[in-house]
Amino acid sequence: MHQSLIGVLMLLLVVPAGFAQQEGVESAATGFAACRAALADEARSRGIPARIVDEALMPVEFQPRVIELDRAQPEFRQSFAAYLRARVSAARINTGRLMLASYPELWARLLAEYGVPGRYLVAFWGLETNYGGFLGGMPTLDVLATLACDDRRSSFFTEQLMTALGLVDTERLDPDTMRGSWAGAMGHTQFMPSTWREHAVDGDDDGRIDLWRSIPDAMASAANYLAGLGWQHGWGREVRLPDDFPYARTGLDQRYPLSLWRALGVRTTAGELVPDLDLEGSVLVPMGHRGPAFLVYPNFEVIVAWNRSQSYALSVGHLADRIVGAGPLAAGLPAIDRAPARGTILALQQRLIELGHDPGEPDGLMGPATRAALRDWQDAQGRIADGYPDPDTLDALGVAASGA
Repeated sequence: MHQSLIGVLMLLLVVPAGFAQQEGVESAATGFAACRAALADEARSRGIPARIVDEALMPVEFQPRVIELDRAQPEFRQSFAAYLRARVSAARINTGRLMLASYPELWARLLAEYGVPGRYLVAFWGLETNYGGFLGGMPTLDVLATLACDDRRSSFFTEQLMTALGLVDTERLDPDTMRGSWAGAMGHTQFMPSTWREHAVDGDDDGRIDLWRSIPDAMASAANYLAGLGWQHGWGREVRLPDDFPYARTGLDQRYPLSLWRALGVRTTAGELVPDLDLEGSVLVPMGHRGPAFLVYPNFEVIVAWNRSQSYALSVGHLADRIVGAGPLAAGLPAIDRAPARGTILALQQRLIELGHDPGEPDGLMGPATRAALRDWQDAQGRIADGYPDPDTLDALGVAASGA
């Protein structure tokens, strides 16, 4: 984007301070109209045909519901236990098994061509759209324009909008039928426009790519995307940790050879020491030392690259295992449905900074940097350094629970 236009857009975006909080639809529409005009200028400067700008971009409308959903993503509000229970349900497991059995030739071909087993493609499919049961009904270009005109991630969604307009031109997509998620993701596997442009392929050899109506196109595109991300074998496994396990070593940022984890007493759920393979892995405890533990391999980070949520990535791996006959988690799931509120995490981050630890930029999100900083504080205090903000930990830090 040209620097001069960035300045214009940011001025337009900062003044409204988030359309969802404005008083009245009229003021929101006024601010959006100005931003849309600036986006149209940007599109023309990038060589997008005037016809596409006039017919596809200028009619888009502000979608207030999109901003509400952006601020209430389940990864921010649900505990890992609630997240996994909702996504790896009996119905989703059974339907996944049916889908795996229904397209044997497709899965065999994609495994041979891209190296991605069918059970993983089915798991991504199940988590993204419940096997095509819900592709999303929000107008994609309206969604992208709304998010481009919101100050939280304006630059990212401006790029996605420009890419989507390019697809309307080059792939002959119909703007009126481009519908998907509240974040602008499309098709059976919910590709963002940039992912579509870089990785979508014609899986049924009919001469065009249709991620909404062609399962072969959608699954081949997913396999091509994962291969491009560096797909390897496996994802990880649930494990059992000994009572004296050094939880300060947990986290995706700490990867060690399996030989070290064996030496530390990490065992499979069957009670055997983890295999002595020439492989590295990280131990994750998404709900702290009282919840399930996982040993994840380098390929887990490929799944995380698809969706930056570790809860999502663990759900993909577990669902893929369940689809081919594995049982439920041996450790079970704690009966905790809500994650700490963003206000609580923000206060936690600020408190950690006061105490000399670095949780990253305070944003109210329990990301890897905040977990690492909390582990450091817990370890220094002689506590179990699992990086989990349970009530006892928050109380020890003097952080009051917030409802928002």
